[in-house]
Amino acid sequence: MRHARRRIVRRVTRLAAVGGLLLGGTMVTQAAMATETPATSSTPRSTPESVVTNPGTALVKKLGTARTAGTWLDDEGRPVVAVTDETSAATVRKAGAEPKLVDHSMNELKSAATTLRSAPTVPGTAWVTDYKTNEVIVQADSTVSASDWASLTKTATGIGSYVRMERTAGKFTTRLNGAQPILSTGGRCSAGFNVTNGTNDFILTAGHCGPTGSTWFADNTAKQQVGQTVQQSFPVNDFSLVQYASGKAGDGADVVAIGDGNGVRITGTGDAAVGQRVFRSGSTTGLKDGQVTGLDATVNYPEGTVSGLIETNVCAEPGDSGGPMFSEGIALGVTSGGSGDCTTGGTTFFQPVTRALAQLGVTLIVAAPSGNGQGGTSPSGAPQPSLSPTQAAIAPGSTSPGSTTPVTGIGGGTSLAARLTDPNNIGPGLLVIGGSLIALVATRYIRAEQDRKAYRDYYSATWG
Repeated sequence: MRHARRRIVRRVTRLAAVGGLLLGGTMVTQAAMATETPATSSTPRSTPESVVTNPGTALVKKLGTARTAGTWLDDEGRPVVAVTDETSAATVRKAGAEPKLVDHSMNELKSAATTLRSAPTVPGTAWVTDYKTNEVIVQADSTVSASDWASLTKTATGIGSYVRMERTAGKFTTRLNGAQPILSTGGRCSAGFNVTNGTNDFILTAGHCGPTGSTWFADNTAKQQVGQTVQQSFPVNDFSLVQYASGKAGDGADVVAIGDGNGVRITGTGDAAVGQRVFRSGSTTGLKDGQVTGLDATVNYPEGTVSGLIETNVCAEPGDSGGPMFSEGIALGVTSGGSGDCTTGGTTFFQPVTRALAQLGVTLIVAAPSGNGQGGTSPSGAPQPSLSPTQAAIAPGSTSPGSTTPVTGIGGGTSLAARLTDPNNIGPGLLVIGGSLIALVATRYIRAEQDRKAYRDYYSATWG
């Protein structure tokens, strides 16, 4: 009778343990699936708006490069146009912008840049046209030797007095090591903007981050694959496309990360304007801001020369490469390189987004406009521009990054593997599974011990 009761208890215990395993497995699955983000975006997409950041650009185009020498935004965000004669100044004034008479036209300034570009390349140097001073500024970092500096100075002197030479602290380097981190065997970069060709989605990032064929991951254990570089241009340009492994960017594709789980919703593209306040996000230093100080900059990195860059006084550090630059939700550039750091400050150069999109044949991914027609952009509270409905009348100090929103992981959320290893999601289920396994092992052990004891008793009774 006692043996029958033991068999019943063992069977009940085994059945309960098996049931616990099934229940625990179900709990783990439900917990993991509860946080799963769909592989494809459920948010309707829209055509990104093209924003004019400086109406003075239209006046420069109208008057021509022989009569103008660039345009910028003043401290109040109003357009200023450099002109070479009073007739052009009157035209600018009549259009509602502020003219500034200068000695050298854009044609002369561009000719100076061409002469510098034809001289022997010296790594560690850069030059950019300073619209406000009507000069071409040549910079040399700490790696440039005295002999190279003397040779470059001789070339600049031969061009004219409007070429100014400057020594700069630090080194001009690419920022390889928002913008969320993406990692490969070559180092760490930051994701820039999500773009699409209508069939597949990609990350637009810096070209120096890795050659075509580079595989990128969202973690340092190489378990969460983001995608692979399918197009790259560096040097000359500095942009590349990383195609998502799933083919789609997922929900939140119109958002760039700015830290603390927040992001900025991107609504369109534009060309940066000198004097414009801009924001940069990167996986090393997070969100930083500053002003555009020059356009069409040329930088002689150790790896090669890149031209057509945006110069800013925003700081950046290794790992920030490829991260997005934007203002009021408008995509402007991706981080290329520079000098200095975010402790002492420095200069950072950006690849213009509009040029990269045009050469790659892709478009920015943005969400469909909301009911108010603003496309998710937060109003800055600044007065409307005087020349046209653009950002130009927004004073640089009152500019914001754009409307903020919670940000999800790269590629539309956390992977299944990550969810299955998150104790916050699966803790209760694992406890049930663990308890059930212990019960099964215990019943097997007890039964084995009882069988051994019964055998010993039988052996003793039989053989004395």
